Amino acid sequence: MKFTSRAVVLPLAALYFLVPIGASIWFSVNEVEGISFDAYTQGLGTEGLTTSLMLSVRLGLATIVCGLLLMVPTLVAVALYLPGLRRTVEILCMMPLVVPPIALVAGVTTVLSWEQDLADTPFYMTFQMLRDENFPLVLVLVYTVMSLPFLYRSLDAGLRAVDLRTLVEAARSLGASRLQTLWQVIVPNLRTAVVGGAVLSLAMVLGEYTVASVLSYRPFSVWMVEIKDSEAQLSVAAAMLSLLITWGLLLLLTTLAGGRSRRRTPLNSGSESSESSESSESLDNRESRDNRKKTVS
Repeated sequence: MKFTSRAVVLPLAALYFLVPIGASIWFSVNEVEGISFDAYTQGLGTEGLTTSLMLSVRLGLATIVCGLLLMVPTLVAVALYLPGLRRTVEILCMMPLVVPPIALVAGVTTVLSWEQDLADTPFYMTFQMLRDENFPLVLVLVYTVMSLPFLYRSLDAGLRAVDLRTLVEAARSLGASRLQTLWQVIVPNLRTAVVGGAVLSLAMVLGEYTVASVLSYRPFSVWMVEIKDSEAQLSVAAAMLSLLITWGLLLLLTTLAGGRSRRRTPLNSGSESSESSESSESLDNRESRDNRKKTVS
């Protein structure tokens, strides 16, 4: 029997991903008395779980918004007007992969230590807002920087797959402004790339531990590490919950992107209407020529 490369790679990939998940689920339900789902039915209601999880989700959504607002206009401008800076932008976006998170958070800690020196200035309230325990904006800023490699790779692949210059010129010729062109023409064509980068950024935020722990915040990842010594099964069950949430958001975003991609953009509808009008005009011309021939004959 002849095996294809797909028949070999897919089972190996399935084993690579499913075996650790299956082992984790078995550990979370295995008890001395037998199988027990108390870690899921009772343990997930433990104090601090919902608060830390919602904090991580809010941080992830804010990181996605900030990252997309920063990267989409930048990459579009570089692709259209400044292609010579593409390599520079790529290097800058890849830097978070080179700089360890502990070094990054050490620099952030140094900057935050300036707060006492600025007590008599308006910047003091800015530092207080950045360090708000209910929603620490400093984590959003750091996570935005850490998510740049994922967003860059995803958006760069999406921009390479479309004829960006033709889309922009067509939209501008139809009277669209720069903002309308970006929002109504470019972003819909990058929807798959945007969804991919957003999911990767959210997964990174949900699993990040070093920065939040050093800055003394308690999102979901820090909460799981804190309870693992006393409630190991609950910690694993919470990790499975985090994985399920990530998959659910991925499925939701993919479904929304697939449903909206079937809708026509104003540019496409305009071009289709012009094509239909041209075809109708050509049909009228043919009919008029046939009538003249009949008259002459």
